[in-house]
Amino acid sequence: MHQFFVTPDQIHVNDKSVIITGADVNHIRNVLRMKPGEEISVSNGQDGREYRCGIRSMEADRVCCELRFMKEDKVELPSRIFLFQALPKADKMELIIQKAVELGAFQIIPVASRRCVVKLDERKAASKIQRWQGIAEAAAKQSRRAVIPKVLQVSSFAEAVKRASAMDVRLIPYEMAEDMAKTRALMELLKPGQDVAVFIGPEGGFEPEEIELAVDSGVEPVTLGKRILRTETAGLTVLSWIMYQLER
Repeated sequence: MHQFFVTPDQIHVNDKSVIITGADVNHIRNVLRMKPGEEISVSNGQDGREYRCGIRSMEADRVCCELRFMKEDKVELPSRIFLFQALPKADKMELIIQKAVELGAFQIIPVASRRCVVKLDERKAASKIQRWQGIAEAAAKQSRRAVIPKVLQVSSFAEAVKRASAMDVRLIPYEMAEDMAKTRALMELLKPGQDVAVFIGPEGGFEPEEIELAVDSGVEPVTLGKRILRTETAGLTVLSWIMYQLER
């Protein structure tokens, strides 16, 4: 079943109707070639509910739907996962965002750490964020998420550590952290309802001073095994581990 995101004011619970506008109208009419009577799923990206609808009519600028029933969110992880991802080379960030959304990340925060090769000025950053947010929305639709994870503005490493300071659990994979037993114990302590921060370094890793700053701020170094993982693999590994711990 196809899923679409709308704003809360496009869902009218009292008269059991949903109005879809914008680019999704063309997608429904001309790409999917859907017909009146077919069923779709709609979310407003905020309240965690799925609104199951039947297409009532299609106009040039809107698709009018009948609201059939609502389902409470059973898709989202029971904890909010914040991925602090250092800017990688080329277009790797697009893959990271796509897969992080599929795995349940609540928010993605790009980080400009010292060893990042990519440097974004204000104009380029704004354009990138817009594109990355579009990728997050597409991935949320594909994976039937109830919310659209937000991609924030690029932060410095110090700003990222400060932003994460109030979160319940803060993890940073680091190649010098070799205690798998401690890492496993930290993961097993994860509980529903917690806010979890995950810091992932760039291709060259974090500098020792950045690790020191993170540790001094209460961030826990963890190991991902004996092999060195690429930046686009490391975050997804941690997210998969967290998903397993929270959903089993």
